[in-house]
Amino acid sequence: MATRDFDIIVVGGGHAGIEAGLGGARLGYRTMMIALQVDNIGKMSCNPAIGGIAKGQLVREIDALGGEMGKCIDRTGIQYKMLNSSKGPAVHSPRAQADRIKYQLYMKRTCELQEGLYLKQGEVKDILVHNGEVCGVKLTTGEEFTSKVVIVCTGTFLSGLLHFGMKSIEGGRAGEPPSSYLSECYKRLGFTVGRLKTGTCPRIHIRSICFDGLEEQKGDENPRPFSFSTPIEGFNPNKISCWITYTNQKTHEIIRKNLDRSPLYSGKITGIGIRYCPSIEDKVVKFPDKASHHIFLEPEGLDTVEVYVNGLSTSLPQDVQLEMLHSIKGLEEAEVIRPGYAVEYDFIPPTQLKHNLETKLIRGLFHAGQINGTSGYEEAAGQGIYALLNAVRYLEGKEPLIIGRHEAYIGVMVDDLVTRGVKEPYRLFTSRAEYRLHLRHDNADIRLAHYGFANDQVLEKARKKQEEARIEIERLERIIVSPSKEINEWLNHIGEPPLTHPVPATVFIRRPKVTLKEFNRLCPRSKPISYEGEELAEILIKYHGYFEREEKMVEKFKYAESILIPPNIDYDAIDGLPRESKQRLKEVNPTNLGQASRIPGIRASDLVVLHLYLEKKKMLSAESR
Repeated sequence: MATRDFDIIVVGGGHAGIEAGLGGARLGYRTMMIALQVDNIGKMSCNPAIGGIAKGQLVREIDALGGEMGKCIDRTGIQYKMLNSSKGPAVHSPRAQADRIKYQLYMKRTCELQEGLYLKQGEVKDILVHNGEVCGVKLTTGEEFTSKVVIVCTGTFLSGLLHFGMKSIEGGRAGEPPSSYLSECYKRLGFTVGRLKTGTCPRIHIRSICFDGLEEQKGDENPRPFSFSTPIEGFNPNKISCWITYTNQKTHEIIRKNLDRSPLYSGKITGIGIRYCPSIEDKVVKFPDKASHHIFLEPEGLDTVEVYVNGLSTSLPQDVQLEMLHSIKGLEEAEVIRPGYAVEYDFIPPTQLKHNLETKLIRGLFHAGQINGTSGYEEAAGQGIYALLNAVRYLEGKEPLIIGRHEAYIGVMVDDLVTRGVKEPYRLFTSRAEYRLHLRHDNADIRLAHYGFANDQVLEKARKKQEEARIEIERLERIIVSPSKEINEWLNHIGEPPLTHPVPATVFIRRPKVTLKEFNRLCPRSKPISYEGEELAEILIKYHGYFEREEKMVEKFKYAESILIPPNIDYDAIDGLPRESKQRLKEVNPTNLGQASRIPGIRASDLVVLHLYLEKKKMLSAESR
């Protein structure tokens, strides 16, 4: 069978595959994307939403690097909310409901029209390797395609098995076949292969919902777009409401009496499920004292009657799902269009990857998405663009791009995966980041645009925003606010104590209930400032002390990361290291002392021994020279 040459081959057309495929073509490389079903490129398998806690920050980082996810949701979103808006900016997280069908069609069309990106429907049977380096793929049809780089983004399709109650069907998601051969290929190549489980919720007909008495959730009055290239002015895509209801004791009793029909609790499912997005069966069993659980009713689009019952992920039989739904307020007459189900799939434990998402065993082979043990559209897309940027550097013979934990949620996620590995599907949270005040959604362009291939407009907007904030802060430092009747009446109105002595405006604005926008009404600027510039200036002023403390933490982090560990180090030769610690260090093979400190089970005393050993080796090396 004849072969065709490509620079990059992307296996999979999901959220990771899209960012990798589009990125490769946009950077001028001949790129092929192979999907099991080309019609399903970009499909939202689970909930019809983009963003959320930490995930929203991640989408803005993807956009800053040149990715497509933020642009797509801005064109197909139907409701926008800023989560945690009542808290500090470190945890503000944008989220948007998508029109599920329009989102998928936009992504598919974008891939179809992208010059240099070749789409191919088929199933990859083998990854071709020569002398420890990837050289292409072979399909089940016998076709072979050569390439210098392969990025595998197979999602939940690796030996996928769907569970509908006690009935099981091979598949990567409902109605679609699995990838049946790649797992065995990975085992032949010497990789360890694991098994995970995730699930989805039932979809019901909107006409069968009684909204009376349910809690309505409207979109934000002033929604914030995801993409830095989408103008804020006039942006208001809010077209729907979501609704909240709750499970109850009757719902929980229905679940308990049917656990013997649950593949999860009957032992039929062997894969490990996600802790932070558990099935309703898990919630009821593991939290028996909880009287109710939130259920979010999320319309799937403007031109469909389907509503996603978020919070009711389940693999129980369809008749039990219907009985559960009918026990919930507002869903007494619910009509199920698509039942929920669980899916088990193989993954390649990510401790077998380098920090650039290239496999340690095979040069030029990169992994992104759920094959690495993650969950979520956003986590997958972030890995997709990160793997692509490193694949391009590999092709060009350049050093890898390593985005640190102090630079981005992408850096936090990748470091967590390759250093700590996964015991269950991995999900990002703001709590995973040590420096989350710095890793805000509003400054992702400032932090990352220079690393990727974002257009000049985004880079210029980031530069302008920084400059506006700098000028604004300098202006406010020169202004002295003195006590006056007008000022103190206003402070009293907003619940702040009166001003007793003159202070710089920057100190005045640090008061919790004083906003820069309101201050600028009292003391107008001579020149206008953009929304983004004013927002950045206010954050930098209000959290000045916190930023200083975080910067000191970052410097300590950088120091630990700068102490490099030779790749050929013999841990067995280090006296004072326990056998268990040596084993864990050998499994991960950390590149520096900072990474070593994050390996589970490595103690502070181990790091001291390791650091002393490295310093001694450095001194001996210097003396020999």
